[in-house]
Amino acid sequence: MKTDATITIIGVPLDLGAGRRGVDMGPSAIRYAGLSRRLAELGYQVIDYGNLVTPMVETIPLPPPDARLRYLEPITEVCERLADQVAKVVRQGITPLILGGDHSLTIGSASGSARGRRLGLLWIDAHADFNDEHTTPSGNIHGMPLAVLTGRGHPRLTGLAGRVPAFDPAHVALVAVRDLDPLEREALRASPISVFTMHDIDRRGMAAVMEQALTVVTTAPDGFHLSFDLDVVDPRTAPGVGTPVSGGISRREAHLAMELIAERGALQSLDVVEVNPILDERNATAELAVELVLSALGKRIL
Repeated sequence: MKTDATITIIGVPLDLGAGRRGVDMGPSAIRYAGLSRRLAELGYQVIDYGNLVTPMVETIPLPPPDARLRYLEPITEVCERLADQVAKVVRQGITPLILGGDHSLTIGSASGSARGRRLGLLWIDAHADFNDEHTTPSGNIHGMPLAVLTGRGHPRLTGLAGRVPAFDPAHVALVAVRDLDPLEREALRASPISVFTMHDIDRRGMAAVMEQALTVVTTAPDGFHLSFDLDVVDPRTAPGVGTPVSGGISRREAHLAMELIAERGALQSLDVVEVNPILDERNATAELAVELVLSALGKRIL
C-alpha cells in the first residue's frame, strides 16, 4: 500500500433500478460506519465528493407495470453523470470508490473508469445481473448492468465508456453467483465471461477460485474494476441487502477475496452496492462493507 495514495468517495443514493426500496440510504450507512476515518488510518488521503444527486421515486412518473426497462431515462441520466465524474477522478490519478445504491449504478461507475483504457471487470455477486430487456422477468435495471457493460442492452447505456462493449467479456469474471433467472442462465452459458458459482467455491475453495478469477481480469492491460454486491455474503452475516439469497459466502471468505485482490496490485476502481439499512441489524452490513473495502485496499491482520 502506498501511504500517499488518494481515494475519492462518491455516493450514489439510487434505488430506481431495484424492486425494493431502501438501498438509497446505503451510502450514508457506509459512511456512518467510519469509512473515511478508517481509510485515513490505513494511510490514504481521502476526498469525499458527497452524493451524486439522484431522483426519488416519489418525484417521477411510475413506469407501466409491464415495462421492460423500468426508469430507463432517470437511471441513464444518473449513470451518465456518474461516468463523467469517475472518468475525471481517474484522469487525476486518483482511485474512485463508489458507494451504492442499487447495482444499476455500476453501468456508470465502471464505464467511467474504463474510458480511455482497457480494464478487466471482477463482479462478486449472488446474481449475474446479465439480463436485458428481452430476458428480464422484472424490468428492474439492477439486474442488467453486467450485460450492459459487456455490450448487451439498451444503446443509451452500453456506450457510456465511449465504446461498445465497455469491457471485453474475455476479461470479465463473475464470482460466487448462486441465483440466476432461466433466460439469463442461457445467455451466460453462451458468453465468454468466466463464471465461478458457489458450487465452485464449495468444491475448490475461495482462494483457488479467486486466483483464477484474478488471472482472467488481469489479462486486461490496464488493471481491473471491482464491483462488490453485499448480497454475495450469506444473509445471516449481511442481512441488510437489497436482494438477499441464502447460502452465500462467509465473512472470512469475503475478506480472503478482498485480500487476494489487494495482493494483485491491479485494482483501479471499485464500487460497493446494495446495502439496505432498512433491513439491516445495527448497521452490521454497512460495517462489513467498510471492513471489506479496507481489505481490498491493503489492510492485513499482521
